[in-house]
Amino acid sequence: MALYEHVFLARQDLSPQQIDALVEQYKEVLTAGGGSVGRVENWGLKSLTYRVKKNRKAYYTLMDITAPAAAVKEMERQMGLSEDVLRFMTIKVEQHEEGQSAMLQKRERDDRPERGDRGDRPQRSFGDRDRGDRGAPRRRDNQEGGE
Repeated sequence: MALYEHVFLARQDLSPQQIDALVEQYKEVLTAGGGSVGRVENWGLKSLTYRVKKNRKAYYTLMDITAPAAAVKEMERQMGLSEDVLRFMTIKVEQHEEGQSAMLQKRERDDRPERGDRGDRPQRSFGDRDRGDRGAPRRRDNQEGGE
């Protein structure tokens, strides 16, 4: 059987229980087709780069799948029919990653400084910029052609 990573985006107005119900529904489709689902990661509610079906945010969910292609196709067909699923993508992989995905590692990383913590840089307002030496100002009156 082939190995897949599957990510789907669900509507922002769904509850976490409804998201879990969607995952269980698609797990049943895969197991009925002779496959199995390994790791399931809920990445939470994230902002979308652009609106998708009038939604500005979506719940992201990752599933590691081991299944025949026919079972994956059936799951994708049902996701396409569902109004709760905005987008989905399935990628065939050589092997599943061990541990957490890169998205969860990024979210839990705490070695980065807080946003706005700029170290020892002085605070300046917008008008305090140093614009450097711009040279002498040019004359704008009409003295080129003579008087």
